Amino acid sequence: MFEQNLQTLVTYAIALVVPLLFLYVRLRSSKSKSPPPAQEEHNKPLKPIMQPASADLAPPKDDPYTPEQLAEYDGKDSSKPILVAIKGDIFDVTRKADVYGPGRSYNVFAGKDGSKGLGMSSLKAEHAISDYSELNESDMKVLNEWHDFFSKRYNIVGKVVPSNTPSANM
Repeated sequence: MFEQNLQTLVTYAIALVVPLLFLYVRLRSSKSKSPPPAQEEHNKPLKPIMQPASADLAPPKDDPYTPEQLAEYDGKDSSKPILVAIKGDIFDVTRKADVYGPGRSYNVFAGKDGSKGLGMSSLKAEHAISDYSELNESDMKVLNEWHDFFSKRYNIVGKVVPSNTPSANM
């Protein structure tokens, strides 16, 4: 009987010690290895995707453009600048044709005042309209942030005026 209990005790001891020994050796060997290269890359600073504010902006202009005139500056005619209007202010975004040019992600805003869409963070053409009166407080904040962003990076070249304005830019 004593022999049988001793054999059972040894069996349980071995069953417990062998896995613990395996885990100990495994953990000890993993600590001595260097981290994989992918982890080292995460320590590098990320490249900023947003362009910095421009220090050489021209004074803002208030040349009047009707919506119809503004539509001519959508990037389709490479001899004309690309213009985007926000809250009635018209910005020259030509130097970022890779973003606002034809077929590009933000082209939906080129040649028009797309304030509502910017406030909603929407790239849908039906949202890229000038009437932003129905934006909620949160969307208004986003729209104002876009306007501030553009104001620090692009020249203001004009103002959007109603279609029936006789002094509009021709």
